[in-house]
Amino acid sequence: MKITTLLAGVAAGALMVSLAACSSGGSGGSTDSAGGGDGGLIGVAMPTKSSERWIQDGDAVKSQLEDAGYTVDLQYAEDDIPTQVSQIENMITKGAKALIIASIDGTTLTSVLQEAADNDIPVIAYDRLIRDTENVDYYASFDNYKVGVQQANSVLNGLGLVDLEGKATDGAPAGPFNIELFAGSPDDNNATFFWEGAIDTLQPYIDKGTLVVKSGQTDFEQAATLRWDGETAQKRMENLLTSSYSDGSKVNAVLSPYDGISRGIISALTDAGYTVGAEWPIISGQDAELDSVKAIESGEQFATIFKDTRNLAKVAVDMATALLQGNEPETNNTTDYDNGVKVVPSYLLESQIVVKDNIEDVLVKSGYWTEDEIKG
Repeated sequence: MKITTLLAGVAAGALMVSLAACSSGGSGGSTDSAGGGDGGLIGVAMPTKSSERWIQDGDAVKSQLEDAGYTVDLQYAEDDIPTQVSQIENMITKGAKALIIASIDGTTLTSVLQEAADNDIPVIAYDRLIRDTENVDYYASFDNYKVGVQQANSVLNGLGLVDLEGKATDGAPAGPFNIELFAGSPDDNNATFFWEGAIDTLQPYIDKGTLVVKSGQTDFEQAATLRWDGETAQKRMENLLTSSYSDGSKVNAVLSPYDGISRGIISALTDAGYTVGAEWPIISGQDAELDSVKAIESGEQFATIFKDTRNLAKVAVDMATALLQGNEPETNNTTDYDNGVKVVPSYLLESQIVVKDNIEDVLVKSGYWTEDEIKG
């Protein structure tokens, strides 16, 4: 299933300009902020602070909501589902006018969101689709199938098979290349979109023998990494190396759907005696986390997918503002995000592949990271 994004380049550029004056804010953690104006309270539920990207998301949403005149209750649940449910219940009790929720497990919020609906509180699913309930009004995310395609293309590019747009390279090597596959958390709806986009892109190369999954682990369930946990990924990579590469063969590439997973894979490879150089595997990633951008600079990670959280925050804030003003939020996809009960109207943003050669253009010039941060 390919998801069509309608976000034009001009609109994307305008969005970046509109964000230039926005500070990233400064939520130090779970916080009940008294900042902002008299627009009312908006609850923002984020999954965890163990991932750098969610801290940036929370800060960006909080800052932009306060700039728009709202008071913000920003909470992190540290990947504990009952904690997130309790936090959302407290937001409802405090009188939140709207909820922006990045769920830990999108299937576990049915009861608390019914409580929100009973109190006429609109709900915006942030980056992760909330499933199995009619009580989610809008969804703000990226074109997650395309993200998966980009992850696969980054691996194929690193192997010399295609350019970053996925166009076949003249005189491409025949292979075979050994590749291992990792997927995201099975309780995150996005993980299946990433996987489908990546596998649809890699499958033709697997079918003709250019890529070989030596472990034979090609199903999502085999590749899934619960809670996107880097240590879990490291242990699985260690097991793969022991079970499938003890004959002296080498893994040439690893499909990784997230930078934290990539770092776990890198640790496993390093412990197994791999060193950066000609035989170091091509490793993908996602989220342009600072440690992984540094790893791209050093040659440990080949690529990541940049999803600008400032833009995503702006879409979510605009949705909340429109709803509270009695208007209909802007969407660009009303067909593809079925949560099991309803198709949730969505706004999907574009993402970019980042490799060593374009870090400056994509990440530094946009102000996402500074050169000092990357080099430091």
